[in-house]
Amino acid sequence: MKKAIFTLALCLVAAFAANAQKYACVNTEYILSNIPDYDQAQQTLDKFSVDWQKEIEAKFQELDKMYKSYQSEAYLLPEDLKNKRQDEIIEKEKEVKELQKKRFGSGGDLEKKREDLLKPIQDKVYTAIEKYANAKGYSIIFDKSGESSVIYANAKADVSDDILKQMGYTAKQ
Repeated sequence: MKKAIFTLALCLVAAFAANAQKYACVNTEYILSNIPDYDQAQQTLDKFSVDWQKEIEAKFQELDKMYKSYQSEAYLLPEDLKNKRQDEIIEKEKEVKELQKKRFGSGGDLEKKREDLLKPIQDKVYTAIEKYANAKGYSIIFDKSGESSVIYANAKADVSDDILKQMGYTAKQ
């Protein structure tokens, strides 16, 4: 919401200053989707995610087996052995939740992989946009992908294909 309000404010500033400034918009999602390296990096990231999810699901299944085994035997076990098994189950649950957090939590393995695989490509796109803006004399270039950061964009102002061309890529049809 704050981003939308900030973008609206930028649009209003741009509208008032339109006489003195050139502006354009790009669709970074569109640009990235037309870069083969980005698709490949996204597929690699997806594979890591699926593999890690399977790993966690297997651990949860082990935990479930432990719990069901405990439940079926609990009435036969002496109190000290019951407590020991309960502690083992609790410890196993903590381990699985920690692994889940390590893989998918904030600052986790998936986030680090995303940073390693996708950020260099995204940085290349932003550098190309900056070079394009400087070469063409644009003061502002809005990104119209994702959250509505642009309320209205004339198709003539969309320079996404030009950015792709500058980077040596062609749009997928």
